Parts: sequence; structure tokens; C-alpha cells
Amino acid sequence: MPKAGVIYNDAKPLANRVAEEIRQELMAKGWEVVLATGIGGILGYSRVGRPICHTPITQLTPPGFDKDMAFAVALGGDGTVLSAFRQVAPCGIPVLTVNTGHMGFLTEAYVNQVPQALEVLIAGQYEVEERAMLAVQVWREEALIWEALCLNEMVLHREPLTSMCHFEIELGRHAPVDIAADGVIVSTPTGSTAYSLSAGGPVVAPGVAALQLVPICPHSLASRALVFADTEPVTIFPANADPLIMVVDGNAGCSVMPEDRVRIVRSPYAARFIRLRPNEFFHVLREKLGWGLPHVAKPTSVELP
Repeated sequence: MPKAGVIYNDAKPLANRVAEEIRQELMAKGWEVVLATGIGGILGYSRVGRPICHTPITQLTPPGFDKDMAFAVALGGDGTVLSAFRQVAPCGIPVLTVNTGHMGFLTEAYVNQVPQALEVLIAGQYEVEERAMLAVQVWREEALIWEALCLNEMVLHREPLTSMCHFEIELGRHAPVDIAADGVIVSTPTGSTAYSLSAGGPVVAPGVAALQLVPICPHSLASRALVFADTEPVTIFPANADPLIMVVDGNAGCSVMPEDRVRIVRSPYAARFIRLRPNEFFHVLREKLGWGLPHVAKPTSVELP
């Protein structure tokens, strides 16, 4: 019996209803269907007094989800998509992302397209696009105290955000650099259209094997976004007397103490997006962010009689 999964945002009535409809439709066609909520991919925030809120990367997979699963459907917004991939990427499960939210930049289909999409999924007539993910780790001396999978970006900053921070950053075997800024972002190509873009970083096409280092409001005009090969590990040493806050994909955090170090590498696990049609990245940029729209001149002024 073939098996499929559904991960949904149970805080949204529409996602709850569509998840049940998908389950009924697939079961009627002889499929085993496993349901899970997106909450399992939310890593939680730690506190300064308790900086460790640690679940190993490979232990976030929901019960019943495994390598034998043909595909999964994620129902929600971009947050649900990010959560879903943290849960299923270690199993290599391809995911069809369906938008029941607002922006849905990472989603492939809309709710009204689900019936047709299920037919395509059952027939196996789709493509799979792999997107790079990051393994973000916090080390204290020689002990790994926190880790998470990351599809968009890792952000390290001080609370409040407007306080200046100092970072010593090593990229691979290159000489370390010092950056003074409100914070730093390490972003994947997928995340280049998220926080990194708002902080002044460039848009990087998904197929480029690169990462970005983007200072947030840097103190020096010389500190600008850097694009580098994703084979280079990144190690960040916080040169501050006070703890910093690390946020991964906007919904998980860890307190980083002055003696800690943050290590970021490309993960061996990829986010496998199901594409119902060949992916056209520039079309998505244009549709969701307005990139590349033609300039329309204002009409010339006309004197009224």
C-alpha cells in the first residue's frame, strides 16, 4: 500500500478541513495517509537562564513519516513550509506546499488546485527541486548544546535589536574578520528573498551553490553583504560581554553566551520541493515581490480649461 503524509497548520480552520479532505481522497484510492501538525517543527525559544532548548535534528520527524513515504503535502503559509521541512528533510520526503496563508512565497499551489494536484501526485507526474538547507549548531567548549535545520536564514543579534554587537567570523580556512553591527544573517539562496533581502542582501537564484553573510545595520561602510561558496563552514564568535539571541527561520531561538560559538554548514539533508510544472524563479519574484515589473510612466499633466 503506498503511503503519503499531510503536515498542516492546525491553527487555521481551512488547513484542518483540507487536510481531512486529502486524507479521505487518498484513502479512497488505496493509500495509507499519516497526518501531523506543523508544531513538531517549531523548535521553541530558550531563556537566558536556560539557554538550551535542544531537540536533535533527526528526532523531529513525526511518527509514521519515513523513507517509504512517497510524498507529503504541507498546508499553511511559509512558516508551515519551513516547519515541515525541518521535520521531513532527514527522511528525504518530497513535499507539495499548498498555500492557506497570505504571501506563500515558498508554496507551489493554492487550495483550489488541490484536487488536480492530487491526481498529478498519484500519477507521479511531477518534478522534485532540491533546495540547500543549513545545519546550525551552538557549541560550548567541545559540547554541542543546540542544533537546528535551517531553510531560510540564521540571525544572531542582541536584545534589544538596536544595540551594537561585535562578531569575529571565520569562513572556512580564510582569515577571520571582525564585524560591528546590530546583528548578522547567514542565508541560503532560498532565504535570500526573506530577511536577508530586507537587510540589503542580494537575491540569489536557488540553483546557485552559495551562501550569504549579511550584517544588519553595520557600523562600517565597508561591511557589506558577502556571497561565498556553500562548501565553506561559517563559525561565529560573539565578542560581547552579554548574551546574544539566535533565531533560525524566524521561529526558533537559542541564547548564545559569550563563551559559545555558532557553527553553520550546509546540511546533508535537502528540502525537496514538489513542482507541478517547471519552476520559474523569476516569475515567482515578479508575482510575489513585484521584481522586474515594467516601469509605467505617470501621465503627462494636462492643463484644465
